[in-house]
Amino acid sequence: MDDLLARLPGARRALFSAFHIGGCQSCAYRDEDTLATVCTSHEIKVEDAIETLLESHRHDLQMLLEPAEVKKRLEDGDLLLVDTRTREEHEAVAIAGSQLMTQEYQQSLFGTPPDQTIILYDHAGRDVLDHCAWFRGHGLKNTFVLAGGIDAWSRDIDPSLSRYRLEME
Repeated sequence: MDDLLARLPGARRALFSAFHIGGCQSCAYRDEDTLATVCTSHEIKVEDAIETLLESHRHDLQMLLEPAEVKKRLEDGDLLLVDTRTREEHEAVAIAGSQLMTQEYQQSLFGTPPDQTIILYDHAGRDVLDHCAWFRGHGLKNTFVLAGGIDAWSRDIDPSLSRYRLEME
């Protein structure tokens, strides 16, 4: 499952939404489990799970912008860059011009939607897809995700930013 989640960042959300897998203690799975094992233990056809995962991934791809596209839009002044990581991560290393997403900042965006495109980012582009779906669900349809997160940005756009690894990854 760990490999699957690395390849399809929205897989956890898709499996929970469609089959109630992975959202609580009674339906949890281990990272080392295979999709086949998880499906068998939840009495789900592997083919159905794969179809659901691929459809979810196609949807998620529509929310992703590659680092080069985000850089171009930043240069054009066409977006707000919002960091969804922790305050500590943001203070340690952040993309220039980004704003840390706090509860207050999120409420201000929801209360007065900006004209610009909103780009959300996290460390590696995994969990931020859920934030993007949340923003879009609250009417901010022009919200996207920095594909690969700040890690891809520091690798592909700005190597002066320190790269790091989170222990839970």
